[in-house]
Amino acid sequence: MNQQQQTLGLAAAFSAFSLWGFLPLYFYIIDDRIPVTGILVHRVIWAAILLALFTLLSGRTSRVLAVIGNRRMLLALSCSALLITINWGTFIWAVTHGHVLESSLGYYINPLLNILLGFCFLRERLRRMQCLAVGTATIGVLIMVIGYGQIPWISLILAGCFGAYGLIRKQVQVDSGTGLLIETSLQMPFAMLWLAWLYVEGSAGFLRLNASTDLLLVGCGVITLVPLILFASGARRLRLGTLGLIQYITPTLQLFTGVIILGEAFTSADAITFAFIWAGLFIYTSDALTYQRRARQLGGQETA
Repeated sequence: MNQQQQTLGLAAAFSAFSLWGFLPLYFYIIDDRIPVTGILVHRVIWAAILLALFTLLSGRTSRVLAVIGNRRMLLALSCSALLITINWGTFIWAVTHGHVLESSLGYYINPLLNILLGFCFLRERLRRMQCLAVGTATIGVLIMVIGYGQIPWISLILAGCFGAYGLIRKQVQVDSGTGLLIETSLQMPFAMLWLAWLYVEGSAGFLRLNASTDLLLVGCGVITLVPLILFASGARRLRLGTLGLIQYITPTLQLFTGVIILGEAFTSADAITFAFIWAGLFIYTSDALTYQRRARQLGGQETA
């Protein structure tokens, strides 16, 4: 039974990270007459609607009411809602403006940024190899900034917002589905107002262009919800270290999508920066696996 659960967990996790990896293609094929803000508001609106239905059907309404009644949790989720909105908007802009490569770099940086955030805000101690991993990745970014005069703003915004989002959500005792429902519900009034404005100025395409575009806009909610459910299913069945390894599928697929499918240029500056980031991730992953193996051995000795 344990082996079966692990297999299910691996399948769910691989599916979630693969879907996130090919997400740029989804936004790329949406009619370019739809503005970035139009795609963003539809993602918020349809994700909120689908999450509300999912919550009702799964009998989790009490969880939502508990969060709504807690002012501190609601404030925290308001902040995380703002961060995830910036993250989504930046990602959609990057995809639709030919910067998939830079967005993938952001998600490579994210695990290493999480180490720094844990040290700065959660007082988590840094092991020597973790410091080396973060330092190596930082050198890669600095080489791009100093040597080539390019500041990877998209990468830094994506990594920074998602890292800060994770930091907040780590301290709020709420499951991922309920939390995202509250976040999208908080975004909903602003999304509806902006959608109304798009209709007034004539740039809203929903129900005005063609059926395929309408389906893709509604599907923005689906591609937000489905990977999240798969990820939660995988996270329940797998070790954190295993999830940490599998998560690199997402930026790797985004990298290949940008370069091979969408034809973005992979410059020498990109090659050097990515090499340092990958080196940092290799050090980080090796250290994490070694630490977990030692912890299990010590745990086994104590049990014995």
